[in-house]
Amino acid sequence: MRLLLGALLAVHGLIHLIGAAKAFGIAQVPQLLQPISRPAGTLWLIAALLQLATVFGLLAWPKWWWVIGAVAAVVSQALITSSWSDAKYGTVANVILLIAAAYGYLSNRHGSFQAQYDRAIAENTRQSSALPVLTDADLAHLPRVVQKYVRASGAVGQPRVRNVRARMRGKIRGAPAEPWMKFTAEQFNTFGDYQSSGAHPSRFFLMKATKAGLPIEALHVFRDGSATMRVKLASLVTVADAAGAEMNRGETVTVLNDMFLLAPATLVTSDIRWEEIDAKSARATLVYAGQTISAKVTFAESGELTDFDSVDRLRSSPDGKTFQQTRRTTPVAEYRDFGPTRLWSTGEARWHPTEGEFAYGRFELRSIEYNIGMANSTNQVASRLAMTRIGERASA
Repeated sequence: MRLLLGALLAVHGLIHLIGAAKAFGIAQVPQLLQPISRPAGTLWLIAALLQLATVFGLLAWPKWWWVIGAVAAVVSQALITSSWSDAKYGTVANVILLIAAAYGYLSNRHGSFQAQYDRAIAENTRQSSALPVLTDADLAHLPRVVQKYVRASGAVGQPRVRNVRARMRGKIRGAPAEPWMKFTAEQFNTFGDYQSSGAHPSRFFLMKATKAGLPIEALHVFRDGSATMRVKLASLVTVADAAGAEMNRGETVTVLNDMFLLAPATLVTSDIRWEEIDAKSARATLVYAGQTISAKVTFAESGELTDFDSVDRLRSSPDGKTFQQTRRTTPVAEYRDFGPTRLWSTGEARWHPTEGEFAYGRFELRSIEYNIGMANSTNQVASRLAMTRIGERASA
């Protein structure tokens, strides 16, 4: 949708240049019947530049582009009104731009999901002391197959992980018969301080999608053992609002899932109990905030994680009011390097109800950053972030 809007505005901006070209005698434009003075031509040029600046803002300033867009629409429409008979159809583009700018404001205003997500990151990334490096000795209590996975991820020799931010894209649906919705998402997790500070894990997941041409936003929050899930249409209308014991339990499963998928270094925590099943699988049981949840994890011969399987996840109704305990798996594949860390790059989320399993989410991991705001005297964190961002640009 953002690309379509950008294409429309680029064309609209170039059309504005026609008015400037006629005013300054650069080109004959017989389609424009009304005369255009040079001062008016300057305004047409400014309007064109504002439209093109809006296109740039869509890509470079996703939180503030709408300010330029609103100004561009007003200036453009004023000129169109002054040359109505020649330019009236440009009003359609300006109406679309104003609607998009209004949504841009609503989705970034104070109290929006985006603002809440940004505040959560700011509150949890204040400068802190340097983190100890994860050593091979720290893995001794893990099942051998899990040790192999942590080593294969590149976590050994890197600072322990206090927080992680991941960006991804993909598509999602509620049921097998429903059409897929494309989405972009960002999530931020914090993890305990290995029993030295009493810190609790948290998870913030912000997803933006489009359904039937309308923008949809979802925000999952897990903090101090409590979880909420809210979904809004066009940042205005709440279509789902879930909370309570079922959400708390389901998101606890997701936190354990994230530890495996996004931050293997965190698996050394003593909050997880382990059972070695065989050479390629193990069972992890997490006890936290009154919840006891478990999952079977399986691995490839190379040591890379291939699946996370739990019966403790709860599937919610579309409005988030009711829940049903349903087996859920998250198979992953296509591992690649994100700086010094090696993780999956494609994966699925699958429900396994009695009527038959189906994929409800497909994901592509785009970038990952660790220990945001953490100090490290050896600059390992800084180099890790720099290398990760290089990896993100290369995959864009």
